[in-house]
Amino acid sequence: MMKRYLMSFVFFVACLCVAFAQADKIVGEYQCVHDGVDSRIKIFKHGDGYRAQCAWVSNLKKEDGTLRRDDKNPDPAKRNVTTDKVVLIDKVKYDGKDTWKDGKIYDPTRGKYFTVALSFKDEKTLTVKGYLGPFFGRVYWKKLK
Repeated sequence: MMKRYLMSFVFFVACLCVAFAQADKIVGEYQCVHDGVDSRIKIFKHGDGYRAQCAWVSNLKKEDGTLRRDDKNPDPAKRNVTTDKVVLIDKVKYDGKDTWKDGKIYDPTRGKYFTVALSFKDEKTLTVKGYLGPFFGRVYWKKLK
């Protein structure tokens, strides 16, 4: 009887480990080219979910040499953040079915937030879908690391 409980417990722990490994496969560094701008984005665990933050952008400096800032952000306290440090996605959670959702994506070119869902198209391609009601936009991020 004790052996049966022990085996059940070991099986349960193994299942949990597999689930956590699946959830963490989103963690890494990605490349995104959008509207002619090349950027690198890092996705990492944050709180009880995941966050995506810019790590590098190809057009960090304006023509006059000054740094580009997140000047369209609806939060005035964040308008001084340089574009290579903007948080793009926050609070997404793994749903157990190869999708991360229930978070928000920020579009710094428009200063708008949208609902987001993330899933892998293949092992190296992350599909990023931003929703506003029944409408959505989709971009693909290439996983580098």
